Amino acid sequence: MASFEVQLKDGTVEIVEGADAYQPDGPFTTFFALEEGRTAVDCWSVRMASIRSAEIVAVWRRERPAAA
Repeated sequence: MASFEVQLKDGTVEIVEGADAYQPDGPFTTFFALEEGRTAVDCWSVRMASIRSAEIVAVWRRERPAAA
């Protein structure tokens, strides 16, 4: 699983932990956790967070380090 850092217009950064993907969802951008082995958002995906798209300046994906 990964996480996303989302920079907003007001300069704050929101961190969405446990999300693997995001996509537009009406006026929002929604972040999803995917089921094991899946690579696309589908009916088995879990919504983690939604942020108004007009407020987003940048999104960065952050991978968790692999276990040793």
